[in-house]
Amino acid sequence: MYSIGLDVSKSSIAVHIPKNKLDIEIENSMKALRTLYSKLKKLYKKEIDRVVFVFEPTANYSSLLYRFCADKKIKVFTINPKQSHNFSKAIAQRNKSDKVDAQMLSKAIVIAKEEEITVPAIDTCVEEIKEMMGYYKIKVKQRIQLSNHLESLCAKDQSSSLVKRLQKEIKELKKAETEIIDEIYQIIAKNKTLLKKYNAIISINGIGKMAAIVLIHLFIKYPNANQRQITSLVGLDPVIRESGVSVKGKSRISKAGGRLYRGSLFMAAMVATKHNRKLKLFYSRLKENGKHTTVAQIAVMRKLVIIAHSLFKSGELYDENRHLC
Repeated sequence: MYSIGLDVSKSSIAVHIPKNKLDIEIENSMKALRTLYSKLKKLYKKEIDRVVFVFEPTANYSSLLYRFCADKKIKVFTINPKQSHNFSKAIAQRNKSDKVDAQMLSKAIVIAKEEEITVPAIDTCVEEIKEMMGYYKIKVKQRIQLSNHLESLCAKDQSSSLVKRLQKEIKELKKAETEIIDEIYQIIAKNKTLLKKYNAIISINGIGKMAAIVLIHLFIKYPNANQRQITSLVGLDPVIRESGVSVKGKSRISKAGGRLYRGSLFMAAMVATKHNRKLKLFYSRLKENGKHTTVAQIAVMRKLVIIAHSLFKSGELYDENRHLC
């Protein structure tokens, strides 16, 4: 097996080819990928079928590469960011550059399980959901920026005409966000497999339409992640700052991954601690044991994402007697 490390960015891809230890940089374009593949066929000749592309699923930037591999029947190992970060630490790779990352990704093939090395199968439904969620994130970001600006203006008692304009734009963005979520739901509703998974997730008391769709996006984005990795990718994994006897900081969550996931889970946790009997008891038990409200809420968020991930995999409906806390 020959692993080609590819560090993908918006406009370019850093490539490490183990044979002859080649490090090159190409455009993130179909033409450049075809040229790269022609080069690999000359290098590996009859063993080209043993070539595996290793890269991170970096939002829309890696979608072209993913489609190219599917078209050319190239095996890939898509390593999630948490895995690559941990592997980089394990091999004591402290330097950080596109070239170095491509070299690291090439070596990371050693942590891949056999079933994780496959020729990509393009699911148009899944790809459409990913694209729509990318668009949704843009709209949310715009709304937050405008909301922050509006808050600043109100604090300064600035022009009322500008305030009204911002309020109108924010209202339009909220409407657009709702429409996008509804469109994503329609995509899911037309796919029997995804609809079953959606219904499984939304059967958890506390998880609503928005949270269910956000979680489905998370799970299809990282299909090979286990529960521990999913928790880390949401940014709910604990980070302990401790060194010797002099440094003993409080543990906190890493906040890795997108805020959208944590925000949706936070709202779901707020509802779950009131309407989900098991999670309400779990939350109350933590509070009785002296845990801070925030710590208890984060614990509920972790429970929710783990249970949702399990139901996404199995397609089963939530059973509070089976999915114990």
